[in-house]
Amino acid sequence: MRTAIVMLSVDEAWRLERSLPAALAQPGAEVLVVDNACSDGTADLARRLEARVLTLPERRSYAAAINAGLAAAPDAGAVLLLNADCTLDAGFLAAARPRLEEPGVGSVAPLLLRATGMEEADRLDVLDAAGMTIDRRRKNGLIGHGVPARVRTGWREDPFGPDGACALYRREVLDAVAVDGEVLDEDMALWASDADLAWRARLAGWRCVHEPRALAWHVRFYSPTTRAALPPEHRRLQFRNRLLMMAKNDRWSDLRGDLHHVLAYEVLALGHTLLRERSLLAAYPDALAHLPAARRRRLVIQVRRRAGRPPFSAPPRALKHQSQLAGRPGRIA
Repeated sequence: MRTAIVMLSVDEAWRLERSLPAALAQPGAEVLVVDNACSDGTADLARRLEARVLTLPERRSYAAAINAGLAAAPDAGAVLLLNADCTLDAGFLAAARPRLEEPGVGSVAPLLLRATGMEEADRLDVLDAAGMTIDRRRKNGLIGHGVPARVRTGWREDPFGPDGACALYRREVLDAVAVDGEVLDEDMALWASDADLAWRARLAGWRCVHEPRALAWHVRFYSPTTRAALPPEHRRLQFRNRLLMMAKNDRWSDLRGDLHHVLAYEVLALGHTLLRERSLLAAYPDALAHLPAARRRRLVIQVRRRAGRPPFSAPPRALKHQSQLAGRPGRIA
């Protein structure tokens, strides 16, 4: 199965110097670098390394830039969405791509290990993510984040979906779940747009599998360990987008059994917002302003639905020490 690798750069040529050669070295893959109105020589670097380049004349959101890249990507049976801050192991696609041939598998979540920088010396023996979960509160989280790498064996449950930093999808899945030509919801802009995509893929009847032999190293910008240092607008966007995901993808028959979890979280989130992080309050009217568009998308998503209740759950018990994106007081997002 041929694979298109779509890499986005937002003035990240210095990262691409390390991550792009690793992507280009993957057998049976063609790499497209999306130059998101960069001013740092991203396009020149990509062309020098013989990658295809899509240059956007104006800076777009993450979701809009990825959608542009997908529209321009080479015709291939699989698509790897790859951040510039994520470096693939030499055998990445050889391990991950065959899993897409399994019945019902629409995406593959690789094993991401943490790194503090782009050099080999910056790589840690610590997990970054083995996919993502969406739990019964409708909170998305990272499987295994911060856990020592030795704990990675013994996982049996499928992830809800792949983390957006490095996500391998069947192309037909991306085409099938797009709404009005948008694979990623451009109203969501950035945070949780990968979780939203995974949710729509689940509703369309596709599952995700984890492949531990598909390794990559990732320098994570937003995580349970970095959230407090991020600008308020990033935290507010993540907070808002959870509400938009629910407005589009949930239905009463799915929500009914989890309503006590969701309502308890909403009460705690509101209390946290009022007492400790008032900058999040603006997320509520912002979500309300985007609700009409979310409802229009919902009509399309629910008509296409082919599956029952998605597998909402807590992260696997074997990873009991992992952090979640909003698992402790002071980390509501």
